[in-house]
Amino acid sequence: MNLVSFAQDIVVHDPVVIKQKDTYYLFCTGKGISVFSSKDLKKWNPEPQVFTEKQVWADGVAADFKNHIWAPDISFHNNTYYLYYSVSAFAKNTSAIGVATNTTLDPKDKNYKWVDQGIVIQSQPNRDMWNAIDPNLVFDENNTPWLSFGSFWEGLKLVKLNPDLKSIAQPQEWHTISKRKRSFELADADPGDGALEAPFIFKKNGYYYQFLSWDLCCRGEKSTYKVVVGRSKKVTGPYLDKEGKQLDQGGGSLVVQGDENYFGVGHNSAYTFDGKDYIFYHAYEKKTNGTPRLVVREMQWDSDLWPVLK
Repeated sequence: MNLVSFAQDIVVHDPVVIKQKDTYYLFCTGKGISVFSSKDLKKWNPEPQVFTEKQVWADGVAADFKNHIWAPDISFHNNTYYLYYSVSAFAKNTSAIGVATNTTLDPKDKNYKWVDQGIVIQSQPNRDMWNAIDPNLVFDENNTPWLSFGSFWEGLKLVKLNPDLKSIAQPQEWHTISKRKRSFELADADPGDGALEAPFIFKKNGYYYQFLSWDLCCRGEKSTYKVVVGRSKKVTGPYLDKEGKQLDQGGGSLVVQGDENYFGVGHNSAYTFDGKDYIFYHAYEKKTNGTPRLVVREMQWDSDLWPVLK
């Protein structure tokens, strides 16, 4: 596939992608979780949303929830697709990560049916200094599942899951995998000024690469979003940037930021498809006054095994 860098016309926030047979399926933030399909990663066709009705438990998490679901994450494991997703209120950690399962992504397949499995993890104001949004599933070298997630507050977290991928393993094991300095005088319920979110862990070259987004999304022309990265030999970290600074101590090496075409770019995912590595993210387009567009770029690796975008 000859794909160097390709911005799409579809409006997308927080894209994740998976391939089933000859079709790519993209899931992103939207009413009931938005879905698109493509044969070539260039032309995208809308597909039915995942949830036509909101989950019965969602109102108990975020009172103003209107089936607008954030930041999904898609994986295939043991012949089942697992779709994690976020239910939240903006700038609050009244949040939960849920998961739904399906045996196929093709809406025309007679077996196509998303089954909601409920809450995996939940955060509450004035109890938790973390936010249960922006999930990403990763398996370590022992095939143990871990869920990374988070935004703002006291950083991004990693928690071990049970083999069913639907619940936290006991005894609980938590790690802080990224963090930025937060002003101590702020109230616990305040997201704070340590602006980071959306971890995505990509296994490659004998490393776990943690991509994450810094600064501000969702503000159109005022968006300052950018993607940074660090890496570790262990999924639990510590993750180090190119200068050797730990990501949980404010470290992070720049991957991509806004330019002459985009105000800000971020909330990425990364995959290997047919022998090539790709990064997907959304970008606030200048020519359309900050509309969030999908960008797909091929990812290569320099002599020190750090990602370089074509």
